[in-house]
Amino acid sequence: MTRYRTIATLFTFAATAIALQTSPGLAFSPEAQQMCSDDAMRLCSSEIPDIPRITACMVRNKSHVSPGCRAVMDREAAAAATRKREAAAQ
Repeated sequence: MTRYRTIATLFTFAATAIALQTSPGLAFSPEAQQMCSDDAMRLCSSEIPDIPRITACMVRNKSHVSPGCRAVMDREAAAAATRKREAAAQ
């Protein structure tokens, strides 16, 4: 049961880390959760289960995440920025 709770926390953490890079209301893709879970465990396991601390840790360590996680974080951040610009233009 503890293992499943840890995995669920990591998925939540990955989404939250990306949220900090994008916007709070963004729904995160399963791809983002999958690509960043290992990085979350490797870089920020000491912060579990405190989601805000995990989020801060991932953002601080963005330069150390795997290329796949970084690509997903960057792609979702760019999409959120585009949506924000479009909303501001209306």
